[in-house]
Amino acid sequence: MEELSKQATKKRVFINNVDSYTSKHIAKHLCGHAPAADKEENDNFDGETMSQSKAFTVIGTISDQAANDTPFVLERYFRPDKGDLLSKLMECDVIIYDVSQHVCQVEEALWAVSALHSEIGQFSSPKTFVLVSTVMTWACSKPLDPDDDELPFTDEHYWMRRAHPNFKRHTELEKRVVKLGQSNTTMFSTYVVTSGLQYGMGEHIFHYFFKTAWMGKEEELPVFGDGRNVVPMIHVCDLSRVIQNVVEHQPGPRYLLAVDSSNNTMEDVLKAVASELGPGKVGHRPMEEAFLTRDLSVMDVDSLMVNLVMDAVHINTLFSMDWECGSGLVQNMELVVEQYRQVRALQPIRLCVLGPPAVGKSCVCKRLCDHYKLQYISLSDFKVSCSSEEEMEADSDAEEENTEEGTMTEQLRALKDKLMSTQCRNQGFVLDDFPLTYEQAKEFFCEFVVCLDASDTFLTDRVINLPEEKVLIHNYEPKHFLKRLSTYRASNMADNPVVDFFTELDIKPLIHEMSSISDDQSLMQKIFETIGPPRNYGPATPELEEEERRKTEEKMRREAALRAEEEQWEAEEAKARAARWEEWSQGLAELKQQEEQLLEAQSLPMRKYLMEHVMPTLTSGLVECCRVNPQDTVDYLAQYLLQNNPTSSMHDV
Repeated sequence: MEELSKQATKKRVFINNVDSYTSKHIAKHLCGHAPAADKEENDNFDGETMSQSKAFTVIGTISDQAANDTPFVLERYFRPDKGDLLSKLMECDVIIYDVSQHVCQVEEALWAVSALHSEIGQFSSPKTFVLVSTVMTWACSKPLDPDDDELPFTDEHYWMRRAHPNFKRHTELEKRVVKLGQSNTTMFSTYVVTSGLQYGMGEHIFHYFFKTAWMGKEEELPVFGDGRNVVPMIHVCDLSRVIQNVVEHQPGPRYLLAVDSSNNTMEDVLKAVASELGPGKVGHRPMEEAFLTRDLSVMDVDSLMVNLVMDAVHINTLFSMDWECGSGLVQNMELVVEQYRQVRALQPIRLCVLGPPAVGKSCVCKRLCDHYKLQYISLSDFKVSCSSEEEMEADSDAEEENTEEGTMTEQLRALKDKLMSTQCRNQGFVLDDFPLTYEQAKEFFCEFVVCLDASDTFLTDRVINLPEEKVLIHNYEPKHFLKRLSTYRASNMADNPVVDFFTELDIKPLIHEMSSISDDQSLMQKIFETIGPPRNYGPATPELEEEERRKTEEKMRREAALRAEEEQWEAEEAKARAARWEEWSQGLAELKQQEEQLLEAQSLPMRKYLMEHVMPTLTSGLVECCRVNPQDTVDYLAQYLLQNNPTSSMHDV
């Protein structure tokens, strides 16, 4: 009977968009929350007792039908019509509407509170409506004292608030919620909880900056604008506690600010993110660039530009809360970064691959780096300052040993610096053939160990069949290879000291005996199963891998289509050139014919003159030359033509 009584006293809570960031954490907190009386009665209050004694049962709408990350929610509805939605709201004791993230929910929240108010007469029990709004409804408020920018706004100043132009509809909704709760406070009480920018548990509005820092591809974390604006904030779990206290205690004030006690500037926040997670430096960018950033919506950019000093007087005086981050994000950055890594499964993977020379360590390491997006690290990649002349001068074993020790010391120092880089700290790394000793394993800890081995015959055959170029690159000339193999066997004759270290820590190495080239695929499969899925922003699920493959194929199709278009254009251009050349050829032929006709036409008068006046005299002169047979024929013909020139005769006449 007592258990049935407890079940009957559970409050049924509706939360909109229960699969979104804020609503999900509010729902999760309420589902795991137990009444204070139960905790006081049971000193051994454990997780199972909490599950049985929780004060709230949560139902809600979802924005994504495929969402499956809210198992703590009893019922989920995807886009119900208004009739169905109202019937669900009427079944609940508490209705929570979050409009701090999605503008599209403002109209639905306005409809919901109005519809419930119109049905007060049908209520079987009192109901509480809680609106989770945003400090952007205060963004354009005039300072309380023009001479004192640090004088904070409090809950009592809500009547002075002025909204950002893009959030005026939020203000209208806030006023409507407060007003409708005043008509019948016994049956329908309403509250507005105005939240600061939320952080923690994987991040939402600050996710772009956390991700940029974690990726480690930028030398500086961007700060848009001057960064001197004071940003009111609250941890999303603390916001959930505020909502829980409002529902349980039904305070007198109907308008409450929900912000932590920090007054950090945006630059303070991003410097802390960069220091804890990223490159350690920030760089200022024009504010216009924020609007061009793909991962930031217009609503996000507007919110990040807010400049308000606020003090949540009501929640600090009315509620006795166990704050998650009461002192703010900057003071609790280490905790928030750890939550970010945990929630988004971004824990670094630290892995080493060991084994004799030529067993295939480097190939395995690089395939692991490609699959898990890790940094590949090999001691051979770290060049040292020791010159080759110094090495040649080491003509004794002792000198050679000292040279090798100096080289190793410099390499280890460079390796430590590399492991402290942002990408190694965040994504992780794969060490190729390192550590080599127990002491190195203790200093350079790895969480996964892969030990490869093979017979000397297998390794020798593999080296013999390698291309000469790879033999030179890996220093696998017979003398060097056999010496390295002998050294490895001697140092691991009984037990592998590195493996012993990890075994002492209960880290079981993955040991694999290579017997053929075909072992590579089975080896990689075993390693993937041991390590698990990737812990990064790359494709980590078959669905995302399929999406990535589809995008790649689509890109290849576009490139192929582009090449086909280029080839078609080139063919058409060649055809056009041939047509132009044919046209030119025809034009040249016609021009030549026209020139010949013109020349012929121009030559007709001259030909007529020659036939009438020159040819008869010339003919008679030639005949006369034949008759007389002079000694100088040319001179005789010239004298004859001058004497018998028809033109001269005509002039004489």
